[in-house]
Amino acid sequence: MQVEIWSDIVCPWCYIGKRRFEKALESFEHADEVEVTWRSFQLDPGFPRGEGVPVYDALSAKMGAPREQVRAMTEQVTQVAAQEGLEYDFASGVMVNTFDAHRLVHLAQSRGLGDAAHERFMDAQLVQARDLSDPENLVAVAVEIGLEEGEVREVLAGDAFTAEVEADIDTARQLGATGVPFFVMDRAFGVSGAQPVEVFASALEKAHQAARG
Repeated sequence: MQVEIWSDIVCPWCYIGKRRFEKALESFEHADEVEVTWRSFQLDPGFPRGEGVPVYDALSAKMGAPREQVRAMTEQVTQVAAQEGLEYDFASGVMVNTFDAHRLVHLAQSRGLGDAAHERFMDAQLVQARDLSDPENLVAVAVEIGLEEGEVREVLAGDAFTAEVEADIDTARQLGATGVPFFVMDRAFGVSGAQPVEVFASALEKAHQAARG
């Protein structure tokens, strides 16, 4: 059974959804039959590439809301994340365009490291508050995953995996995704958002039963 997950590295709810899906998968009787593939998505594709803006400032400008309101909103998300064992740091966080990070995730997938890459980049962005607009930080995270530094730098210097990222985003639109996280099981069952563990568990069971005919 194939599970495709569309997600963005700067998306706090995507990391929460990842943890909840993982919990559902841990208790799924047929987990050994499940292949998880991470797909790229950009919540803000128009954000300037190579530029980092403090999260509070970026969200304040995007929402047209005062920083105090943004801070309160992110504090609520922080509390939800903490329940999943994630310690978000929005106060130090930097909003970035994630296209290059997604290209590196595709590089990692080609080396069998896709899940590790998506996990590590989300941790770097949301928990460690590293500035992923800086190519050197992208390289450092990629090397931590187990990728070869020279290959990573070559990808960042060119346009490798651009088509793959764009194809993921196009497919998400075709499937009707308007946001992320978006979970699709065997291209037959979809779950949108960071749903409770029980919802993911139910979807896994339904998809498995359908696959068995």
